[in-house]
Amino acid sequence: MTHSWHPEPHFSSRIGWLRAAVLGANDGIVSTASLVVGVAAAEAAHGYVLVAGVAGLVAGAMSMAAGEYVSVSSQADVERADLDRERHELEVNADAELRELTEIYVGRGLERPLAQEVARQLTSHDALATHARDEIGLSEIHTARPIQAALASAGAFAAGAAIPLAVATLGPIGSLGYTVTVASLGSLALLGGLAARAGGAGVIRGAARVTAWGAAAMGLTALVGRLVGTVV
Repeated sequence: MTHSWHPEPHFSSRIGWLRAAVLGANDGIVSTASLVVGVAAAEAAHGYVLVAGVAGLVAGAMSMAAGEYVSVSSQADVERADLDRERHELEVNADAELRELTEIYVGRGLERPLAQEVARQLTSHDALATHARDEIGLSEIHTARPIQAALASAGAFAAGAAIPLAVATLGPIGSLGYTVTVASLGSLALLGGLAARAGGAGVIRGAARVTAWGAAAMGLTALVGRLVGTVV
């Protein structure tokens, strides 16, 4: 009998880009739609509404990119410091590190002789990678990638912001707030459902929570715009 090896699909490998892309697209839709709806509610001219939307898209995309790059770079700095420390320990105290690795495997359920053999073989294969994975908890899947996160966030924000901006450009000025709101909420529901599906979670729940928060943001911004427009 022959046994064929087949990898099972796992969703953890998508965490890095999925988080940045979903967060960016969600922010792009919500913030730009809220901005457009708020300015429209203040009864501003169509041109002013569009200028506000474009400015929100550019500023938001750059802000998302900068924020993701800084935060993920800080994570990468911590990871490098941990790896440097572990590399030094392996050079100056290899026996202690081997015992430490053995205890980790014993704690996970292996019998001590087997744990010692596993630790020895893995250490001889790639000691630093083994300790990074099993002692520190670092792996290739979860490695911080600042540039990737920044580009994914900025691109996703711009793509999300383009939806309410396009509706504001093409839609009638008289019902601009309503059309932007409906289109944006529909886009948020679709985004939430797709993100949940890509991450292996419930589609309806993912769509509902994103849509609810988006509706709250747009409703509050429209109220502020209406109040400001009345006062002015």
